[in-house]
Amino acid sequence: MTPETVEVLRERFGPSYRWLVTVTAMVGTMSMVISMTSVNVAVPDVMGAFGIGQDKAQWLSTAYLATMTAGMLVNAWLVSIFGERRIFLACLVVFMGGAALSGLAPNFDMLIFGRVLQGGSAGILQPLAMATIFTAFPPERRGTAMGYFGLGVVFAPAIGPTLGGVMIDLFSWRAIFYVPLPFCLAAFLLGSIFMPSRTLPSHLPRFDGLGFALLCTALFCLLSGIADGQREGWSSDRIVGVLSLGIAATAGFVLWEHMTKTPLLDMGLFRNPSFVAAAFVKLIFGAALTGSTYIVPVFVQTIQGYTPLRAGLMMMPAGILLAFIFPLAGRVSDAVPAHYPVIGGLIVFTFAFALTGFVDVNTPFWTFVVFIILGRLGLGFVNPVLNAHALKALPPDQVKQGAGASNFIRQLGGAFGVNGLVAFLETRTSFHNEALTATQTYANETSREMMTVLQGVYAQAGVSETIQQPGALYFLGQVVYAQGSSMGFQDAFFAVALIGALALVPAWIMSRAGHGQAVPRPIVPARPAAATLGRQQAAE
Repeated sequence: MTPETVEVLRERFGPSYRWLVTVTAMVGTMSMVISMTSVNVAVPDVMGAFGIGQDKAQWLSTAYLATMTAGMLVNAWLVSIFGERRIFLACLVVFMGGAALSGLAPNFDMLIFGRVLQGGSAGILQPLAMATIFTAFPPERRGTAMGYFGLGVVFAPAIGPTLGGVMIDLFSWRAIFYVPLPFCLAAFLLGSIFMPSRTLPSHLPRFDGLGFALLCTALFCLLSGIADGQREGWSSDRIVGVLSLGIAATAGFVLWEHMTKTPLLDMGLFRNPSFVAAAFVKLIFGAALTGSTYIVPVFVQTIQGYTPLRAGLMMMPAGILLAFIFPLAGRVSDAVPAHYPVIGGLIVFTFAFALTGFVDVNTPFWTFVVFIILGRLGLGFVNPVLNAHALKALPPDQVKQGAGASNFIRQLGGAFGVNGLVAFLETRTSFHNEALTATQTYANETSREMMTVLQGVYAQAGVSETIQQPGALYFLGQVVYAQGSSMGFQDAFFAVALIGALALVPAWIMSRAGHGQAVPRPIVPARPAAATLGRQQAAE
């Protein structure tokens, strides 16, 4: 097969090729991000279907994010062998297979295996799409391109819960796994035309198998240890052993990547202070974005009794707003230093979730909508700016590795964001429940009056006297549990705000490192002749 490089395709399709490949990459990315977030509205239904708790149900999201994180580091090796087009199409096929397996899963383990397939293919595809767009655009237009591409990264989490809610209300929770399939089919058709390709190499490049094994061990041990810590006890032998192994594997991975000649993660990237500062922001940004996207739909369903559709609709206005914010943010990133929109966006996000920390069972629907819009408004200016400026800080020969590392760091933050936030939520809920239960004695006048009123209500309803007091105690216990859960979620929302505030530190370091200086625009003659335009595009 004759290779069809970016230059060949650009010559064939003309100036519009840049946008054609951007749409192709964006549709493929959207299909996978929708799948990542649409399951959040199904968490209560999955818990009921398989009889599991929050610590197990969070693997619906965490398994996807963890395997996506690992898959991102395999991207460069696979693309160097098979080329962008073959890998793009193969990832879509595997992703659709994982979706079908999850939707038909007879047990929770099979469901998680399907999510692993989806996450791994998503991890390989996303940096491929990002790097292809970056290569197709000239330096002075890359920020704008990343702004449009970012629609598939942050706009999709807003519409994913809504689509998932519709499918659950119309069919069942299993139907949510089929939501991204139309997007996958469209991306497959577009990718077979517009994605660049290359000839197969005569020999395979070396693969860092040991580094990949260490990475997978670190992710599995750390995530499972954090997830099971509250249930089994943080000082239990198994949890201490698993977390210790995870830490050791992490240290081994970092050391090995410095030593090997064919690293999965190019450690030379982290010698660039501008890239390092942006990487820290992306790590914390990923934790804040993914953690907040997970916890808000779960809160309104478990505490306020929302249906999945109502929980999804709550996220929709923020997604509509992002359709306007992302292109604007991309243009801003081309014109001003990166730390200005990043710091401003993080401050707005932190403020929004600080306000969300005061919600309770009586908080109106539209109040939630306003808080979510405010938070997404802040993040809308962070993501495209970081995408563009993290790569602008690198020399051309490191762009593809930088794209993979940048996405890897964001998804790593996302995996630990959901995992850690659920563990924090369970810990704080347990703390509040125990504290509230300890106060429910007959010495507590409010509790005593409530018991008296409840027993009177049961008596008027004709309930037998022998079960009036047990019934009142049961109701009181439910009230205490609901209040403790609500307070646990409030603490979790404040934790998300704190995570956003922490990102301000590396964002400030970005400014000190001189990160994100605007790229000067070259003077280009207006309306050049076709031949001249072709030569300019080839040079770009």
